[in-house]
Amino acid sequence: DGAKMVNAMANSTVPKFTLIVGNSYGAGNYAMCGKAYDPRLIYAWPTAQIAVMSGASAAKTLLQIRVSSLKAQGKTIAKEEEEELLKEITDRYNDQLSPYYAASRLWVDGVIDPLETRKMVSMGIEAANHAPVEKFNVGVIQT
Repeated sequence: DGAKMVNAMANSTVPKFTLIVGNSYGAGNYAMCGKAYDPRLIYAWPTAQIAVMSGASAAKTLLQIRVSSLKAQGKTIAKEEEEELLKEITDRYNDQLSPYYAASRLWVDGVIDPLETRKMVSMGIEAANHAPVEKFNVGVIQT
């Protein structure tokens, strides 16, 4: 159950480390200890994609909004223009899925070579060993 997972993550006091290796979108990113949970470190592999939703889904949604806006202004859009606009939005959004884009905005602490994963997690655990232990708070668990 997703709500229980989110509750457990929110109330957990153990050091949290996040490694993004593939797609990390929206609520999935949140539930799996994304930036909102303030993990001790959050790294991404070069294969990661980080966004609110996939490029194709986002582009279709943004296109619908733009077309609706044009229609509200009394303008029409030709099918060719719509396809061109969809491609433009998709390309722009896909560029923003990159883990390097996420790192440049400090959404992740860095992009690491998969071969460096063990070393980075080990360094994180070593650093976490010296931090004070937080008080555990159960929160509200509904079954």
